[in-house]
Amino acid sequence: MSNLTNNRLSVTATQAQLTAVKNALQTINTNLPFLVGLTAEERAALPTIDVNNKAFTEDAINAGANNASLVPSYVSVANMQSDMTLFSQLDEVIQLTRQLLEKLEDTQMLAGSEAYTSALALYKLFGSAADAGVPGSDAIYNQLRTRFAGQGGRLAPATNPAQ
Repeated sequence: MSNLTNNRLSVTATQAQLTAVKNALQTINTNLPFLVGLTAEERAALPTIDVNNKAFTEDAINAGANNASLVPSYVSVANMQSDMTLFSQLDEVIQLTRQLLEKLEDTQMLAGSEAYTSALALYKLFGSAADAGVPGSDAIYNQLRTRFAGQGGRLAPATNPAQ
């Protein structure tokens, strides 16, 4: 219960803000209709690109484009170039999206932590009130303590000796 006033967040989003964000996300989906979803099996089976094989891929595309007579007709260098361009374009969008997602998750984590920490403090206060015999505090404390059933702590329910 140290420093209960350390509340870094004390805001809520307005419905207008939430609607605007949802609309913006829908706009992103609408503007990128070619996005796909992969199964876990597909993700595991696909070869992935990293810094080293990105350079290799770019070199192979350039070699294919500059030596078209050596490339079989069933290999499309144009499709390879298109795929590589899309990969690079999405890389920029993904970085921006990751930054946003990290802020969203951090803010959600902090808000939840602050609410839970305060709830634990209230729980302890209600327990102290029940121990002190404050009328009505037993019921509140006993209701809240069901969350911690089987985790140790007090064995007997709080009782009001004045009753």
